[in-house]
Amino acid sequence: MNEALLYVLTTNGLLFLISIIFWKFPPKKINSIYGYKTPKAMLNQQIWDFANTIFNKSLLIYAGLSFLAGLAFATILNAELTWQPMAFVFLSIIVSILKTEKALTDNFTEEGKKKKK
Repeated sequence: MNEALLYVLTTNGLLFLISIIFWKFPPKKINSIYGYKTPKAMLNQQIWDFANTIFNKSLLIYAGLSFLAGLAFATILNAELTWQPMAFVFLSIIVSILKTEKALTDNFTEEGKKKKK
């Protein structure tokens, strides 16, 4: 196995595997160990469930895209990889967080009540 492919598997592949685990086994109750934990996401159980659903789905999509892009760089393009796979991992996490926070702001008040549409 070439080094570039191993690098992609251990960065982007690991993030994709973690995203599958989070998606298949979301946290049931608010806790400080496992799940999407921001002060707003931990206000109440309804917000916790919503935030973890949105984050897990976003992370699964973007980690999958990141993994495919990393594989494309390593195999099809035969590029020399240095920072690219880690940049894909970083962007996947940042975009997932931003999308989740936007969804929380759009759907819940600062006090944790559901907004009426």
